[in-house]
Amino acid sequence: MSEPIQNRYEFMFLFDCENGNPNGDPDSGNAPRIDPQDLRGLVSDVAMKRRVRNYVQTKLGQDAIFVQHATALNRLIAVAHERTGGLPGEKGANKEKVGKAGAWMCDKFYDVRTFGAVLSTGPNAGQIRGPVQFSFARSLDPVLPLDVSITRMATTDDKLPKTSGSADYAKWEAEQPEDKLRTMGRKSLIPYGLYVGKGFISAHLAKNVGFSEDDLKLFWEALLNMYEHDRSASKGLMSVREVFVFKHVGTDTNVEQRKQQAKLGCAPAHRLFDLVKVAKKPGVEAPRRYADYDVRFDRDGLPQGVEVSFLVAGTSGYPKPELK
Repeated sequence: MSEPIQNRYEFMFLFDCENGNPNGDPDSGNAPRIDPQDLRGLVSDVAMKRRVRNYVQTKLGQDAIFVQHATALNRLIAVAHERTGGLPGEKGANKEKVGKAGAWMCDKFYDVRTFGAVLSTGPNAGQIRGPVQFSFARSLDPVLPLDVSITRMATTDDKLPKTSGSADYAKWEAEQPEDKLRTMGRKSLIPYGLYVGKGFISAHLAKNVGFSEDDLKLFWEALLNMYEHDRSASKGLMSVREVFVFKHVGTDTNVEQRKQQAKLGCAPAHRLFDLVKVAKKPGVEAPRRYADYDVRFDRDGLPQGVEVSFLVAGTSGYPKPELK
C-alpha cells in the first residue's frame, strides 16, 4: 500500500436524475427528499457513500467493504479482535487491544479507512474518524415530486396460508375473475433534477487510518462511476456529470512549511466552492436535461496554493483530469 496522502482536498460534483427517485425519504412514504422551504431536492450523505461502497465492492469484492447489505457488523469487529490476539467482548479491553483491532479494521476494509466507522457497538474496536466526508447534496432548482399510478398485471393478494401448496394456489387462481388478478401500485419520481454535492478530504485524518494515494485514486473512480453499476427502475437515469477537485499544495518557499500548508489548506472550503457557477441558460424555465445549464469556473479567483482539476467519467477505468 502506498503512503498516506499529503494534501488536503475539497471536491464538488454535479449529478442529475431523470425520471427517477434519487433518494427516498422513509418518513414520507419513500417520496423524493425535498427541503420544505424552497422545494429543492436533497440527497443524503449516507446514500452517496452507499453508492461509493457498492462500486468498490463491485471492483474489489465483497470482503473489501465493512458496511455490507444485511450483515451483523459486530461479527466483523469480533473477527478483528480474534485476528489481533484479543477476545471478543472482553471486559475492560485496554487501549492497546482496542487500537490493534481498529487498525486491523482500517487495513482490511476500504470504507472504514475512507469514511470512518463506529466500532464500539459490541466488541470494542474504538471509533474511527474517516478522512473523506460528504455533506447533503441539493438540487439547483426546485424539483416536482410526482406520485404516478402503475398497473401490475399479476397479484400476490391471495390470502392463502403460507403453508399452502402449488395446487392450492392454482385452485384459488382459477376461481378469481380476471380483474382480481391485477393490482394497482404507485411510484414516486421527479422529472429532472441537477444536484450539487460537496465533500472534504483531510490529510491529517488520512495519516491516522492509512488512507493512501491508491485509495484516493479509487475514490475518484468510484465517485465518477457510482451510478453506472447501481441501476434500478426506481432511480431512473442518474449520472455524475463533472467533479471539481481542489488540491491544496502550499505557497511557502520553505519545503517543510509548504508540506504543512498542503495538509492544513490554503483557503476555506466555501471560497473554493463559490468559484463554480451553475445557472439555467437564458429562456429555460423548467430544466429537463443537463444541457439546459451553463457550468462555469472562475479560474481568476482561484487562491494561491490551490490547484484545480476537472474529472469527467471516462469509458473505462480511472479518467485523466481535464482542465477547462
